[in-house]
Amino acid sequence: MVNIDPRIKAFTVFIKSSQSVQKLIKQDFLKKEINLNEYAVMELLYHKGEQPIQSIGKKILMGSGSITYVIDKLEEKGFLYRKPCEKDRRKMFACITEAGTQYMNRRVAEQEALIHTIFDEWTDDEVEEAIDLLKRVGLHAEGLLK
Repeated sequence: MVNIDPRIKAFTVFIKSSQSVQKLIKQDFLKKEINLNEYAVMELLYHKGEQPIQSIGKKILMGSGSITYVIDKLEEKGFLYRKPCEKDRRKMFACITEAGTQYMNRRVAEQEALIHTIFDEWTDDEVEEAIDLLKRVGLHAEGLLK
């Protein structure tokens, strides 16, 4: 039997577990009224308030063409509306509606419950240790990019 370098094994386990968590989150979204891209826009508006449509893509890492499509879909569902900027007619804001806020109140609670279920496997101390370890490796990888 070949001896596997622990760092290679850690990387493999990290990637596989991340993929499993992502599959679970995607599966959860297939049962809901909005998809992951729509949720990303709604979450931004829910937590940060109205946003210029032109800047949403940069904040959630989505192309401008996709943003327009997503905003159209959310507007059709009654979760947001467009509001012209009073100072600059070229700018348009996306604003969450009351129905959108109510939806997100419920959906955020569901997401948090799912996340708690995923991490129920760990103790509170293990969660804190994982945060520290993952943050360190992420910051180190970020530093290697420069």
